[in-house]
Amino acid sequence: MKRRFAILLGSLAIVLMGCTAMEGAMTHDEPLVNTYWKLTQVGDATPEAVDNQREAHFVLHTEENRIAGSTGCNHLAGNYRLDNDALHFGPLITTRMACLQGGETEQAFLAALEATATWQIEGQTLTLRDASGAAVAHFEAVHLN
Repeated sequence: MKRRFAILLGSLAIVLMGCTAMEGAMTHDEPLVNTYWKLTQVGDATPEAVDNQREAHFVLHTEENRIAGSTGCNHLAGNYRLDNDALHFGPLITTRMACLQGGETEQAFLAALEATATWQIEGQTLTLRDASGAAVAHFEAVHLN
């Protein structure tokens, strides 16, 4: 009985060490800049993919502190200022295509970027927060091939 308990305890220890090692590997934080950030939630809404339109996303480019992306309807470009955990966008410009769907997402996305004061990355999730600390948008890192 003691031998079975020792084997069981040893097996459990190996499994737990393996899970801990995997957890450590999976919690690697993505870099804020030069990462494709796909919008997954803005305010209380979850954006939905629309046929023949790009998904809402952005990339912060290091050269000239430039932001580029899509609102889910129009192209997005502009500048950002980054100072430790402080992040501010603007001025931002978008194209002015009329989209039958996605207009609500676009307006909410632009308002969230305008309200952004800080950012936080946990693993592959980016959260933008306003000056009061409330989350205004959530993003997921997407690795392009």
